[in-house]
Amino acid sequence: MQVMEEWHAIDSELRELRRRNADWSYIKSLPPKIREAVEIYIEKGDLREAQHASGLSLEEFVDVLRRAAVWTG
Repeated sequence: MQVMEEWHAIDSELRELRRRNADWSYIKSLPPKIREAVEIYIEKGDLREAQHASGLSLEEFVDVLRRAAVWTG
């Protein structure tokens, strides 16, 4: 159980970093579908789920994440 608790703590810390570093004015300026996908990435950290929700190619979506200041890769 301790390992799961550690993973949960790390996941929470990364989520908070993504939230804090995000350029929210840029994110709010995005079209709704892409904005929602960026928010999915910020909250869950699941790149594939968020990219799929965006409808963009992986490369295009990563570029959006970079501009939004939430890309950690």
